[in-house]
Order: sequence, then structure tokens, then C-alpha cells
Amino acid sequence: METIALLKNKGNKLIVYLLTVFFSAMAFAQEKVGEAQTSENSTSTKTTTTTEWYADPVYLIAGAAILIIIVAFLTRARNKE
Repeated sequence: METIALLKNKGNKLIVYLLTVFFSAMAFAQEKVGEAQTSENSTSTKTTTTTEWYADPVYLIAGAAILIIIVAFLTRARNKE
């Protein structure tokens, strides 16, 4: 009985190992999209500049000013009590 359980355990481990090797080999064997189309060779360059809203200095300065005003109102409200 122990031998059968041991063989099943080892067999399951072997199957998992072989499936892992098989799937990793399949992943490495996939063809890249750029390599499949080598018959036509054209080059085009397009430059676009994008600025995120959080990198714009106007938003940073406005946010800091609003934060200072909120802090001033909160500290002023505490002093009146």
C-alpha cells in the first residue's frame, strides 16, 4: 500500500515537472510579431510630446496654494474654539 502511494506521488511530481518544461518550451518557441514580417522595410518617425497633468507646474502651484488655504482655515477654526 505504501509503495503504491509513493509511486503515485512520484508520478504526479514527474507529470508536473514535464508539463512545466513543455509549457516553458512552448513559450520560448513563440514567434515574435516583428520577426514575422521582414519582407517590407519602411521607416517612419513621429514625435509626440505629452505632459501629464501632475507634471504641469500650474497644477502643482494651484494645488499647493489650495492646500495652504485649507490648512490656514483649519488652524484658524481651532483657535476660535
